[in-house]
Formats: sequence, C-alpha cells, structure tokens
Amino acid sequence: MQSNPVVWFEIYVNNLPRAKTFYESMLGVKLDKLDSPAPDIEMFSFPMQQNAPGAAGALAKMKGVSPGGGGTMVYFTCDDCAVEAKRAASSGGKLIKDKFSIGQHGHIAMVQDPDGNMVGLHSMK
Repeated sequence: MQSNPVVWFEIYVNNLPRAKTFYESMLGVKLDKLDSPAPDIEMFSFPMQQNAPGAAGALAKMKGVSPGGGGTMVYFTCDDCAVEAKRAASSGGKLIKDKFSIGQHGHIAMVQDPDGNMVGLHSMK
C-alpha cells in the first residue's frame, strides 16, 4: 500500500443544514455543496487540499441510511482539540470525553454531533 488507507469518509445526518452549521462552527471551516453523485443523496464536503496528507470527506444525507453512534470513528485534526471540543458543546453537540493525552501521539477529545454521530478531535498540543 503506497498511501494512507483512508481516502474518503462520509458522516450521515438527518438534518443537513443543521449538521453543516454544527461542523462549520465547531471546526471553524466552510463546507461546500457537492454535485450529487445520485438523485437520492445530498452532500457537503469538508475543505480539502489535493496533494496534502489526510482523508477528504463529506456530510451526507441519503434515503435509507441512518446516522448515529457506531463502530467507526472519524478524527479531525486541530491546533488544540480542547478548543474545538468546547465549540462542539456550544454549537448543539455534546462533549463525550474532554481533551486527554495519548502520549507521544498528542491529544484527543470526543464529541457527539446533533445527529448522534461520535467524532474525534486530534491535536499534537
């Protein structure tokens, strides 16, 4: 394998405008509407750089696909994950686990978005 194994992610939601507002507020970014790959799916992409490391992804709403907690965790990179964790709690989400050390690999925090999806926040400081 010549690249990182994760190349794309989708976070499924029930209320796309609410989810877009939540993630833009928590991460301090702007999400862009994607052209629909199928008639029953709506998507907003997270900012992405073509030749930069890390996976690109989007919020998605599709008939028949439910959001919520599960066995997959998406981690967003941050300067200081405590900042984004605080923003999540004040933007309609829920703080699940405040910032804590993962040793030489930095720090993480875990939050839940308004649709019940758990996402992680990672920073080196």
